[in-house]
Amino acid sequence: MIKSKGILHFDLLWDFLWNKECEFSTFHNFHERVNLTTPEVNGSSSWFVFISEAFIMHMDSSRQPKRVNPKCEAKGSQSESKAPCRKDAYARLLSQHRSSTFTKFLEQYAKESSLPKEDNGPTRLLQAQSDKMSIPQGKRDLMPNHLSDSSDFSPSSSKDKGDDSSLSMYMVKLSIQNAQNDSEKKPGVSEKHRKAQRRDTATSQDGDIESGEELSSSDPNDSKRQQRQRKKNKDTSKENLSKDSSHFAENAQSKANVTKLEHEETKNKKNPSKQMEEGKQKALTSKCSGDSHDFNKVQKPTASNANLPADKNKNKGGRGSRKQVFEPYMTAEEVSRGLKRGQFIQGQLRINPKKYHDAFILSPDDTRDIFLDGIIARNRALNGDIVVVQILPQEQWKVVKSDCEGISEAEAHKKNLIQTAQKKIVQADHLENTFTPQSTSEVFQMTAKVVYIVEKKHSRAVTGSLKFLPDKPFAMFSPVDHRVPRINIPLSDCPEDFISRPDDYANTLFICRITNCPADSNFAEGRLAKTLGQAGEIEPETEGILIEYDVDFSEFSDKVIDCLPKNLPWNIPPEELAKRKDLRKECIFTIDPATARDLDDALSCKQLPDGNYELGVHIADVSYFVEEGNDLDQIASRRATTVYLVQKVIPMLPRLLCEELCSLNPLADRLTFSVIWKITPEGKILSEWFGRSVIRSCVQLSYDHAQSMIEAPEKKFAAQELPPVDPEHDIDVIHQAVLNLHSVAKKLRAQRLSGGALRLDQLKLSFQLDKETMMPQGCYIYEYKDSNKLVEEFMLLANIATAHHIYKCFPKLALLRRHPPPKTKKVDELQELCDELGLDIDISSAGALNKSLLSILGKDQYSIARKEVLTHMCSRTMQMAVYFCAGVFEEEKLFKHYALNVPLYTHFTSPIRRYADILVHRLLASSLNCGPNLALSTEEIQKQASRCNDKKTASKRVQELSSELFFGVFVKDCGPLDSEAMVMAVLDQSFDVLVLRYGVQKRIYCKSVTGLASFHHRKVRKQSELTLLWKPEEPQAPPFEQVISIFTLVEVQLKADSVPTKCSALLKRPNAIPH
Repeated sequence: MIKSKGILHFDLLWDFLWNKECEFSTFHNFHERVNLTTPEVNGSSSWFVFISEAFIMHMDSSRQPKRVNPKCEAKGSQSESKAPCRKDAYARLLSQHRSSTFTKFLEQYAKESSLPKEDNGPTRLLQAQSDKMSIPQGKRDLMPNHLSDSSDFSPSSSKDKGDDSSLSMYMVKLSIQNAQNDSEKKPGVSEKHRKAQRRDTATSQDGDIESGEELSSSDPNDSKRQQRQRKKNKDTSKENLSKDSSHFAENAQSKANVTKLEHEETKNKKNPSKQMEEGKQKALTSKCSGDSHDFNKVQKPTASNANLPADKNKNKGGRGSRKQVFEPYMTAEEVSRGLKRGQFIQGQLRINPKKYHDAFILSPDDTRDIFLDGIIARNRALNGDIVVVQILPQEQWKVVKSDCEGISEAEAHKKNLIQTAQKKIVQADHLENTFTPQSTSEVFQMTAKVVYIVEKKHSRAVTGSLKFLPDKPFAMFSPVDHRVPRINIPLSDCPEDFISRPDDYANTLFICRITNCPADSNFAEGRLAKTLGQAGEIEPETEGILIEYDVDFSEFSDKVIDCLPKNLPWNIPPEELAKRKDLRKECIFTIDPATARDLDDALSCKQLPDGNYELGVHIADVSYFVEEGNDLDQIASRRATTVYLVQKVIPMLPRLLCEELCSLNPLADRLTFSVIWKITPEGKILSEWFGRSVIRSCVQLSYDHAQSMIEAPEKKFAAQELPPVDPEHDIDVIHQAVLNLHSVAKKLRAQRLSGGALRLDQLKLSFQLDKETMMPQGCYIYEYKDSNKLVEEFMLLANIATAHHIYKCFPKLALLRRHPPPKTKKVDELQELCDELGLDIDISSAGALNKSLLSILGKDQYSIARKEVLTHMCSRTMQMAVYFCAGVFEEEKLFKHYALNVPLYTHFTSPIRRYADILVHRLLASSLNCGPNLALSTEEIQKQASRCNDKKTASKRVQELSSELFFGVFVKDCGPLDSEAMVMAVLDQSFDVLVLRYGVQKRIYCKSVTGLASFHHRKVRKQSELTLLWKPEEPQAPPFEQVISIFTLVEVQLKADSVPTKCSALLKRPNAIPH
């Protein structure tokens, strides 16, 4: 009775005793001593008590003089050295179960044994035994065990399994043994009936499953080999008993699933029509366990290899059958039928980067995400893949919340598994086909397994290091991203001297591409693509990031370059000028970051005689140069976005377009698409005009230049204070235009926010780089100023106006951008958290949330820090905004942009760096009869929209990783760095902080805190709290406490990790915090 994560696995104990003749005889005596001799004593509870008392009685009796079984005495005389091993094994088993928890299990089962049970008379019992005994030995081992369940203490979970009492199971086992002995004596019995097999799995610390089989021979001529095998089995059992308890959980899960699968296959073969009928009636949650696709499907060994020793390492090859680690994928037809019937769910796989065993997909009913537990459940799918999953039976769902105050996460998980198991021993008529929590505060999360991969979104390219494996024809590739499995690489792909000098490559970074993920191996197969360089250096690390996220940073091909204008310098053709509105005489200028080189938007603001303004947004006309369908258009559609790294930019278009022909550089004629409004000083729009135009920017202002103009409205700026200005436009006129834009922008912003929009600004880290080495010299939090808000406001106005225009003209083809509201469950959890913390925050809508954040928080340093933490918490509840084609949705309410609180929105203002904007420009040109009709269908536009979504997500992640890389290098070169931090979340052994000086999030583990004597976790109402007990600095001084909860201010120190480019936060002693 082996305890593992709160689960008692009877099958392991049974096998432990059954495979040992001496112990089995003793077990027979147990049966007599506990007097379980009548068929009335049956069911899971009696078996539990029987097996428990038997063990305890045996251990007690082992301390007293007793009569020794002659067989055991004879056996012991042959190998006396084995007795202490058996004694130690029993002692370990006993020590695992003499606990208060074990006593509670006994009491619970004793209580539930009084429940009314189905009549299981001797006739049915004997019939069940007879049915089992009529099965050939080779198939009898494949019968469902009913003593093994991956998530239960009880042998069965439904009342129709009540026949398997402790007596009946014991008698069946005994009869099987006698039948085996008889078959050995009969000369005509086939080898298949003589041999028994056992399949075990063991989980290593990194989550891999190492498979093996223990096969024994009954050949009387092989007695010595049989003794060696028995000794090996005993040693293996002893070793397995001393392993971590989690190994036994995986063993039981694998064995139960294999037995169940094989039983289902046998049953289905006998009655295929019944199988089809049951498949039609199968429900989403209650029938999943009957599917023939189970986790650890094992290939059955043939007669020729049945007596070979176990092959515990699949790579040894040639001996034993290979075990299926992953179940085979279903066919496309099966998946299609299952999706139509509602049996399966399709979604994008998200793997937790900090706990790579945990993965999720969105629930279609807007509730808690569906949980995939472990690499087996993911079935070789990687992060980002579009997968189809099958919901597991309800008794295997995850309990994610406990009502026990002060319980740690680990204890809560253990308790929840116990409660889940206890539910299964209740009769089915009491369950009434439901899975009800034992308390109102318990929350169950659906679990699932992957049965099909629809689309491999992950690039299958990973960075990592090589490890030499002696006597192997391959090397082991260990990815930096732990969410990706380790990969076997042919030695022929490795550097020439890798075999002779593997240590020389210990710190070398490589790129590997996964080519295959076999179902019978924990390891993927791949080919080495490139040697990047030394790990920890910026350029190799950056290249690895780009390749991993499938960012195309190659040079543009000659075919692409041939699509660009040949005659340089290029001038606008006269016939094109004649088609456009000429705005070259107007005061138009750009406002961008100081380092920007792709200037795709410009602004103008002219005061009219009636006091209103003529305000214009002018966007580079990229669609003029990128003709639909040519090589340039195809590469742009594949790249979909420009990728901004800390030290460089990966452009979507060739630099001739990005930085020259399309960029709205000052003092140069450029083609544009313009939106011009007549607008009042209060921000009310009176009229609107769209059209193609030509402009000549008079000056290239930076955000700092514009900010200085806003902050000094009366100042007369000198020419040397600004970049070069077109002499036709006075600096004072430009200054006044900036002030007018700022005034109108403030009114528009106020209207937008009062109308229900939400703005969540998070801290953004920027770097100062050495111009020659491009290494970080400093870093700072980027400040979002009024000049940034000015530009943003008019870009939003232009995008909203364009969205309405193209949707009105092309209701089925319009490329729009929607922002779904946050998931209801996440909003409820955030609201509950705020209520617990005493924060009066309304999260019922975007506008209500924005008003709450602005109203309840002060302007002192603590309040500002608390607002940053709250902003991060709110951001976690939000979904991503996505592009879509209007024709794929029937209801317009799905078009809404939640954060902006507008019914229609799109992207029009950045065609140099976003391909979606180019498509919008083409739609706009077609609607104005100044361009060809778009040669794409609704489905094709939606496909391109999905590609843009994927590339935008990847670009955002690459930018984050680039920032993390440079910050890690900066900490290594300039650290350690001290900063104040605020606690964002508290776990049972760690807590997350927002480092306020640098805007980075870090996790602090209590066990790694220097100077900490101990720590204690508890629940205050429903919120976690850690109490840290610090060792005194003076020998005679008492230790002192520090309480860690959400919004606690702490002092941290950032230091470089042993892992290149990584840094960690260390908690400083509280007395180091300045007061």
